[in-house]
Amino acid sequence: MTFSRFLPLVLSVLLSACSILPNQGPTTQAFEMEENRMPTAVSEGFIVADLTPRVVQLLEGRGVQSFGSLGGAYRGAGQYRIGVGDAVSVSIWEANGGGLFATGAPGTTGSRATGIPAQVVERDGAITIPYAGRVTVAGLMLSEAETKIVEALQGKAIEPQAIVSVNQNVSNTVTVTGEVVNGRRIPLTQAGDRILDVIAAAGGARAPTDETKVTLTRGGRTLSIAMGKLINDPSENIYARPGDTITVVREIQTFTALGATGRNTLVDFSTDGITLEKAVAKAGGLINVLSDPRGVFLLRREHASLARKLDPGFPIKNPNGYVNVVYRANLRDPNTLFLAQRFDVLEDDILYVSGAPSTELQKFLTLVGLGSGAINDVTAGVARFTP
Repeated sequence: MTFSRFLPLVLSVLLSACSILPNQGPTTQAFEMEENRMPTAVSEGFIVADLTPRVVQLLEGRGVQSFGSLGGAYRGAGQYRIGVGDAVSVSIWEANGGGLFATGAPGTTGSRATGIPAQVVERDGAITIPYAGRVTVAGLMLSEAETKIVEALQGKAIEPQAIVSVNQNVSNTVTVTGEVVNGRRIPLTQAGDRILDVIAAAGGARAPTDETKVTLTRGGRTLSIAMGKLINDPSENIYARPGDTITVVREIQTFTALGATGRNTLVDFSTDGITLEKAVAKAGGLINVLSDPRGVFLLRREHASLARKLDPGFPIKNPNGYVNVVYRANLRDPNTLFLAQRFDVLEDDILYVSGAPSTELQKFLTLVGLGSGAINDVTAGVARFTP
């Protein structure tokens, strides 16, 4: 009488016995059991969401920030404005000698121009022009300031003309800080400077590009994007504006790989992000025979507003709080592999791969001392019965 004749009976005994064997973590079935998922007095419970086109669409692009949303109008010479604290110099010409700012008698070839030494625009926004008094220039473009000075001198000087220049730019600056070679206030040029131009003026980033994020604060809003995105997408490299604060941060992002993967560890990934299929590969992939490809899970806390869309029937206690969500991927399904290319893994996510049922059986068979032939018979039987 061969052992294989008793295989069904042995399988039923072993399947029940496997629940008491030591394990790396929960099985695929543990995530599916309703009693595990519902909140209790000692557990928050969790939602299980299969990786479907609808779920991927809900999550796709969520939380992606863009500098383009802040706007970035071109700040050329025609838009450069004088500000309080700037050092401004003025040169004034007259049409004939003998005037207020000219030397020599009328009609002579003496100098017809006078340079007014650089002066700081005071808090009242004005500078002093001889014979015209205080002239407000703050907030004006250079050409507008020139026109205003000429108007103030009408009737006093002989057909005056003025040229205004900024010797020291204080108001039109951007603050650059963080992981740069020389963090400081960077004066913006009249030609206009983009975000990368300003970072380069501060000596560039210290950290590698794939470990660097750039944060831009403007008008009460703060956004962050990966340095790689800033470099590769020209629409993100917007023009800097006076008062901007640019912070360059070194950020090593990680997710945790657990269960039947090649590596059980914290796994680094680029600030550009990583998708689920790449995360599985970076964690060492699924271990042949030991892993259950139907049981690839990503654990994350999601805001209640999103959790409600994933499972409208789940009891959410705090509508403004967070809910445990388990995203389940069945990698035996080829369609799921394509969806995994669009599913982003985030910082602090947990990637968990459950063990294959046959692995637990082999543990039990080894424990009770069955021969290798019997182990092979039982393992083959489990493979036939495993969906």
